[in-house]
Amino acid sequence: MIDAARNPQGRPRRNDTTRLVLLSVASICVVFGAWSAASVTGRLPVGVFPPPWDILKAFYRLVTSGFSGHTLQWHMLASLGRFAAGFLLATIVGIPLGLTMGWSPSIRYIVTPYFEAFRFIAPLAWIPFAALWFGTGIGGPILIVFSGAFAPCVINAFRGAQLVDPVLLEATRTLGAGRWLLTTEVLLPGALPSIFAGLRISAALAWQSLVGAELIAASSGVGYLMVQSQGSFETSIVFACMASIGIVGLIIDAMLQFASRRIGHKWRQSET
Repeated sequence: MIDAARNPQGRPRRNDTTRLVLLSVASICVVFGAWSAASVTGRLPVGVFPPPWDILKAFYRLVTSGFSGHTLQWHMLASLGRFAAGFLLATIVGIPLGLTMGWSPSIRYIVTPYFEAFRFIAPLAWIPFAALWFGTGIGGPILIVFSGAFAPCVINAFRGAQLVDPVLLEATRTLGAGRWLLTTEVLLPGALPSIFAGLRISAALAWQSLVGAELIAASSGVGYLMVQSQGSFETSIVFACMASIGIVGLIIDAMLQFASRRIGHKWRQSET
């Protein structure tokens, strides 16, 4: 992400923001212009790398009439349902585990050997087990999404807990706060920026892992749609699906950034 230059008060300078936006627009125009020119002159083979207008036509076809029995919206909803289930499961398990590991050395040393072994296994390495255990049902992709999103949730929650001032934790304990109050009022607010940074990484890895899983172990979803279109030599549909995956990924990341700003702002207001 490109951050606009800021003035001493921390606000983006309007002129700098406009210049950076125009720079991004110009970059996009140059790339698509060169792509279109190469397609028109025949330097890019249409069957391998279709021109932008063919991809737009394929996208319109996917949205209106569909391909392989269903529209793009139907396949995207199937993918998003699997993503949401696996990502939510990873956050529910990973964030409390990371906070606990950062707060309790005993728990950290018990969990670390297993976690370190788990996080170095590539999410797609779970595809054979997902196919064996769940077939082409929803459980397999959820397992793969979980395996991709889990480690960043744990690591960033752990790092966030480590950044909380130990003196503040000790003072809170001295005042008689229990574990629940200590976690919700001190540990979690202090670790929140790191947690949201981890959620953005987790969401990206989870989305990538899901599409990879759908290429092999699913009977619906955008990844499955790409496999079907590739088998029919519909290259423009493959590119349209790839563009849709990228756009949805950007939307997911933007939603997490928005949630981070809103929740962080409300938490700071409640503290004051």
